[in-house]
Amino acid sequence: MSVFLLGGGRDVAVCGSLLEAFVGEARERATDRPLVIALLLVLEADDDASVERFRGVLEAAGAASAEIRVHAIVEGEGFTDAAIGGADGVFVGGGLTPAYREAFSGIRDAVRERVADGMPYAGFSAGAAIAAGPALVGGFRVDGIEVVSEDAGEELDAVEVRPGLGLLDFAVDVHAAQWGTLSRLIAAVDAGLVTDGVAIDEDTALVISAQAAPAVRGSGQVWRVESAASGVHVQVLRA
Repeated sequence: MSVFLLGGGRDVAVCGSLLEAFVGEARERATDRPLVIALLLVLEADDDASVERFRGVLEAAGAASAEIRVHAIVEGEGFTDAAIGGADGVFVGGGLTPAYREAFSGIRDAVRERVADGMPYAGFSAGAAIAAGPALVGGFRVDGIEVVSEDAGEELDAVEVRPGLGLLDFAVDVHAAQWGTLSRLIAAVDAGLVTDGVAIDEDTALVISAQAAPAVRGSGQVWRVESAASGVHVQVLRA
């Protein structure tokens, strides 16, 4: 299995190029039947653009329109097993991270089991953050101190870590260079909210595979943060 974590980005073609291997892996699972990639989205009530945007990302990655099965719900609703049933790959888009985390509450185990069975998973922004076991879902203060801009707080005040999908054992933050969220991850590690994690830039992917070492793809960087005896250690990873 492989897990593709995208840090965000607005360029559909660029994001699609980072998911070509994801679509390829899904296609390998569908050798004797039509390919099905499940696109799961949690939309704000007035969002009329995200479905086509994320469909476009998958098409840019090599999926045909007929091979994409969209499951779009609104904030406050939850996904059911039907959202991933029969899928050869699952792509989870971006939006409000706490809403995505809650939307998956009923199918967390099912997603984890399918991925363990070899189904590739791709997460964009919120979809990447909730892939973690300890999901850093937002917030902009730690112990009452601002650690990132309130604009990056995901409508939360205190930085919160909630149980995620459990596909990874480290935390994930996104839009690192663009939103300054690296400082939030550093503060979360320093405060003991998580032991380690990665902050991923936009137009950048971290690929975790059972068959190969973790790989960085794209034009940005991945910032690896972990607790150390002297405090917090940060390592910069590039493609």
